[in-house]
Order: sequence, then C-alpha cells, then structure tokens
Amino acid sequence: MTVSGILILAEHRDGELRPVTHELISAAQDVRAEIGDRVTVAIVGSQADRFVPALSVDGVDEILVFASPQAEFDADITEAALSAAISDSQPALILLGHGVDSMDYAAAFATRHGTGFATDVFKLGFDDGQLVATRGGYGQKVNVELDFPGKRTVVLCLRTGTFKPDLKPASPPVRRLAPAWPAPGARFGALIPPPATDDVDVSSVDFILSVGRGVGEEGNVERFRELAATLGATLGCSRPIADSGWLPKSRQVGQSGKTAVNCKLYIAMGISGAIQHLAGMKHVDTVVAVNTDSNASIFSVAKYGIVGDMFEIAEELGKQFE
Repeated sequence: MTVSGILILAEHRDGELRPVTHELISAAQDVRAEIGDRVTVAIVGSQADRFVPALSVDGVDEILVFASPQAEFDADITEAALSAAISDSQPALILLGHGVDSMDYAAAFATRHGTGFATDVFKLGFDDGQLVATRGGYGQKVNVELDFPGKRTVVLCLRTGTFKPDLKPASPPVRRLAPAWPAPGARFGALIPPPATDDVDVSSVDFILSVGRGVGEEGNVERFRELAATLGATLGCSRPIADSGWLPKSRQVGQSGKTAVNCKLYIAMGISGAIQHLAGMKHVDTVVAVNTDSNASIFSVAKYGIVGDMFEIAEELGKQFE
C-alpha cells in the first residue's frame, strides 16, 4: 500500500490542549507538498471530543478521535491509538511533540513498526526529494542532518517552541476509531503542577533585551536588568550567561534554551551570534545588535547594528528614558 500524508498526534494535559499541537500542525504545512497533501490529527482520551474545536484549524484535513479508557496520557493506550491511526491512514510522516509524553512510547513505537525515527528535531527539509531532519548533537555544539533511506514511514519528535503557529479556524471532517484497548499501564491521581516561580517565559514575550559574554561579570547583569525594566523589555541571555548561573536557564534564548516565538523586538547586547543562539531568534521581526566586533555573526541577522561598547550604549539608552 502506498504511504502518503502526515499524521499528527495531539497532546493535552489536565483538560487543556497543549500548545505544541498547533506547532506540529504549523510544521506540517511546511512539508505537506513534498510528503503528500493530507494532514490528519489524532486525539486520544476519554473526553477527546472536547478538543475537536481547538483542532479545527486551517491545514488540518481530518481529525481522528479515539475515545480511550483514560482521560490523561497513558503510553500503552497512546501507542495502541497511534498503531490504529497508522493502519488507517498509512502516513509517510508522523509528527509528535518532543517531551515527556513522547519519550515514554515513541522509540518503542518506531521500533515495532520499523519506521525511521529522530527526536528533538528543530528543522525539516528535503534533499533530492528525500526528507531531512535536523537536530543538535554533541551537547548542541553541532547540527546533525538525518535522512531515512528505505523507510516508508518516518516518526519525528519536534522540539517545542520552534515552529510558529499561524492557524485560522476551519471545519475539517471528524472520524472516530475504536481499537482494542490494552489494560491501562498506570493509575492517575491528581495533577500536581510544578512550583510557581516569579520568573518569565521568554518564548511568550514580545520584547527581549538579551546579554551575552560582553557583559563581562555577574555584577554587571543587574545594570541590564534595570535597563530592560526601564525599556519595558524582558531580560534574556545567551547560553554562557545561563551556564554560569548569572541568570536562570529559563531566560536563555537559543537552540538549547527557548525560542523567541512571539518576540517582535530583540536587542542583543554583547552577543557574538553563535548559530545556536541565532536558532532561538529565527521568528523575531526586528533584531538590534550591539557589539564591539564589526564582524560578529549577530550582525548577519540584525535589522539595525551598532558597533560599540554595550555599556556606553546602555547608558545612552537609559538617559533617553529618564
């Protein structure tokens, strides 16, 4: 049987559709012309129907509903639903979110079905008509391009916050499948959310001022925290700053940090522009770069560039808002 099209497994938790689902749908639009022009979204859960309105967006050609015995995620039940979906639609590509859920079943599923498989993928492309998935390697120091020769179907777990959703409401048809369910492999109690913090999520804000190695030492960070507050920006950073513990990891923008999905204005101060950091800025509308090195890579993506000392520029900026 010919394989064609894309199958997406929607994720939900505690009664809410997870944002990664719409990111997967957006990613599918980039490759659907090459893979086969049909995108199917599957949703699994005892109350799966409640998510149909949220999944009814432009770019989805069909929704498969699996009314399972469990309200929340269960690896065995999810794998059973995915097996039924792959038998039903024969997709060439299956897209999952790269997270704690998929880590519990995706590798086993790919092995049992003999598919191609890759995790933490942040870029999809084609080379001579063959699918190529890009992920980080060696501690995110290099980008690794993977292809899948001889595989009729490929399963990819996509990094969250990488593919920007831009979806409009639609009315795709809905079908319901009822496979033979395995006995649930877990018993669920109440959801215990992580402890609340007063930190921010840089993937959700629209104005970021980020600092890099050029800040020099930890004591200088506070100066830029104050500047960010004065400008109405969120303070972010590059990986060396987070690795040094000068700012929380949640503030890191980059391939191994957060992608600035919703950012409209990004001011990069003292950041050279390593490829890992640039990966976190790919959705930004306007980048302003400040660096003493006129050859810094950050200038290649900047709309406006200032060759100068970040401390002097910070002082001048601060004066304008006094």
